[in-house]
Amino acid sequence: MTIGELEASYPLYCRALRILIQEGKSLNKIKRTVCWSRLTSLHTCLPRRYRDPEHLYFVLRREVEPEGAAGCSPASPSTAG
Repeated sequence: MTIGELEASYPLYCRALRILIQEGKSLNKIKRTVCWSRLTSLHTCLPRRYRDPEHLYFVLRREVEPEGAAGCSPASPSTAG
């Protein structure tokens, strides 16, 4: 896949990650999924724009536990570090 294709599907990968978390899958099981590998590829290629998937996992897990409503979005250049 090209970076452009990965970027175009980013919201889909975040949604898949959220669903896996809602289903109660462990981090180890999630790390073996296609969405995890694609999120990792994006982070590796564009680390200032896309956060580490492990960071996304913990953020989404926090949101899912109390039934948070916010989505997953790329890191903004001003907050990436």
